[in-house]
Amino acid sequence: MDQHKSEILNLKSKAIKIVFTDIDGVWTDNGVYYSAKGEELKRFSFRDGMGVERLRTLANLETGIITRENSGIVAKRAEKLKITQLHLGVLDKLDKVKQIVKELGINFQEVAYIGDDVNDLEIMKQCGLTACPSDAMFMIKEIADYQCLERGGYGAFREFAELIIKNRQTIN
Repeated sequence: MDQHKSEILNLKSKAIKIVFTDIDGVWTDNGVYYSAKGEELKRFSFRDGMGVERLRTLANLETGIITRENSGIVAKRAEKLKITQLHLGVLDKLDKVKQIVKELGINFQEVAYIGDDVNDLEIMKQCGLTACPSDAMFMIKEIADYQCLERGGYGAFREFAELIIKNRQTIN
């Protein structure tokens, strides 16, 4: 990463007050698994969960989940990680974040977001700091401030969390 881009990421990271994330394709490998009974299964990386904890303890930042899916599995994962900003079944992510920003009394430049597909596009155009997994769709890669080296479901969220933590701890 060049020096100029690194400085921009550093400045943007320092302004962040909350980190939002999509789930499928970011915390999962973008796959859904069904048994013969139709039960849905999702695979999560423990690294991403540790990213939530490290953001909370080292950067004093909460993580919020915004997903189109209405998944009990995601709700259970959020509960285990003590994520209180859980928004399931959201069709208009930008509208939802507008509501949250207003409730929290912050602005979009203070919001970080990581997503991977077209339903993340509009929200990513508004947020102060954005990222995507290495296997995100091309239109997301084009607008993300940071492209993770990791794929969705294999630590991409953790990588983004560590970038924010590192940049917030940098003393200029």
